[in-house]
Amino acid sequence: MSPDDAALIEAATATLARHYRPLWHTIAAAIRGRDGRIWTGLHLGATVGRLSICAEAVALGRAILEGDGAIDTMVAVRHPKPDEAERTPAVVSPCGACREMILDFDPTAHVIVPSADGSGLRRVPATLLLPVPYRR
Repeated sequence: MSPDDAALIEAATATLARHYRPLWHTIAAAIRGRDGRIWTGLHLGATVGRLSICAEAVALGRAILEGDGAIDTMVAVRHPKPDEAERTPAVVSPCGACREMILDFDPTAHVIVPSADGSGLRRVPATLLLPVPYRR
């Protein structure tokens, strides 16, 4: 991981630490734009599940409203569930809908994800996460 990627993970982790609320705010995301600025977002849980909004979408909305929306790298961090023994927040892959959204808004974006063998993290092109995206 580069220092920039480590800073991006720290931004998401710090956002989650500040705002974590079980069942409501369990994931935070951070986007680094091509200009180096970082925007964070928080999962917005809802009683009606389909109204929940992913942290990646919130961060992307901020990047579009406050910047130019150009994504260099994105990361999401999940807080452990109450019954999980490991209590450290962890980097997670974006859900399928967020993968589609990332590619819709910036197909050249990169995403930090856990390595397949669980040995660490890696930065990959978003196109690798969704090799056959939906197209209108």
